[in-house]
Amino acid sequence: AKKGAKVTKKFIINASQPVNDKIFDISAFEKFLHDRIKVDGRTGNLGDTVTISQIGDGKVEVVAHQEFSGRYLKYLTKKFLKKQQLRDWLRVVSTSKGVYELRFFNVMNDAEEEDDE
Repeated sequence: AKKGAKVTKKFIINASQPVNDKIFDISAFEKFLHDRIKVDGRTGNLGDTVTISQIGDGKVEVVAHQEFSGRYLKYLTKKFLKKQQLRDWLRVVSTSKGVYELRFFNVMNDAEEEDDE
């Protein structure tokens, strides 16, 4: 790939499940991403290169106009969950290319299935 070629990558982190259960603060998460995402090895260097915005209910969209790794976003999301002590209940699952979803570990479902028997 040529250097300086315009790459636009779009990532969506869908946290609507935990947001609806009022255990996940989407605004705090958005701010966390703003503060933590590194551009050219420096935090607080987003400029016009990376834009972070809330879309809809409990979704954060990250649009990067350069090489940007989805794994990095997943890593930061996990870091945020750890900071909020939610890492035991939530996991980050990639549902499709560029889309990550915060899901509960299936603790509740297992309990319900046992009741049905």
